[in-house]
Amino acid sequence: MSAHQPVLVEEVVDGLVLVEDGCYVDGTYGRGGHSTEILERIGRRGRLLALDKDPDAVADGRQRFGQDPRFTIEHAGFENLREAVAPWLGERNLAGVLLDLGVSSPQLDTARRGFSFAEDGPLDMRMDPSTGQTAAAWLAEAGEGELVRVLRDYGEEPRARRIAAAIVRERRAAPLTGTAQLARVVSAAAPAAAGRSRSRIHPATRVFQALRIVVNDELAVLERGLRASVELLASGGRLLVISFHSLEDRIVKRFIAHEERGDPAWAGLPQIPPEARPRLRRVGRLVRPAAAELDRNRRARSARLRIAEKLAPEGAS
Repeated sequence: MSAHQPVLVEEVVDGLVLVEDGCYVDGTYGRGGHSTEILERIGRRGRLLALDKDPDAVADGRQRFGQDPRFTIEHAGFENLREAVAPWLGERNLAGVLLDLGVSSPQLDTARRGFSFAEDGPLDMRMDPSTGQTAAAWLAEAGEGELVRVLRDYGEEPRARRIAAAIVRERRAAPLTGTAQLARVVSAAAPAAAGRSRSRIHPATRVFQALRIVVNDELAVLERGLRASVELLASGGRLLVISFHSLEDRIVKRFIAHEERGDPAWAGLPQIPPEARPRLRRVGRLVRPAAAELDRNRRARSARLRIAEKLAPEGAS
């Protein structure tokens, strides 16, 4: 199993920790890479709340940082940000939120989690393995039309119809329960074209992405987490989001753009209610890993970081 290497660590901490004694949220603890550096940067009165749906990640956080009075970790996803932050924050202000949308290396490299076909394992793919429907259960029930939609919309798979038909044929003969089994079905239905570069992704990569997204409802979860973050942040607080594929990044980009403009229905009117006014401003441009980081960590190649800052209410001093 490979050690988890967090991406864009310096860029994240520089963009997030502007107040040494501020309160911060790491919305996806993973294996603590970003949390470690945030704790290094904040002061004695600073506080960090980490969240994660994965019980293994929560156990890691408690084992590593449980003796640090500045650190708290909860078994929760960032879609539950409001419920997690309120009792922890008390009367203090929230200075920053980090949402790292990637799957951690331990999750990818642990076959029983089912996120990867590098080794055979059960088709699970749940971020929280204690609740919800597995990928195998979803595949057993989904109609062919639904399969096509998910592979096309969430996997951006151009051969979605061919692959969906192959999955339906396979499950008539035997249930789809293993990662290697599904990868074989996809590869047979839509093999890599001859003469393509060896760097081309495996034919099943987009299918696994699509299934992971639908099993964990990831895009709706992201929307809820973004909205909650903006509502909870204090003026001048920062929202940082690391995404790893274009679907996520488009949602983040459009959300920030919308919050910069405010509600267009009120544009140009003399009296704009507070809930329709701009709430964010972009900070800098899209951040990608530098060449040195890509040399150290191949999995960082698709990472994208966007940063936004909460605006003070109009008229506030």
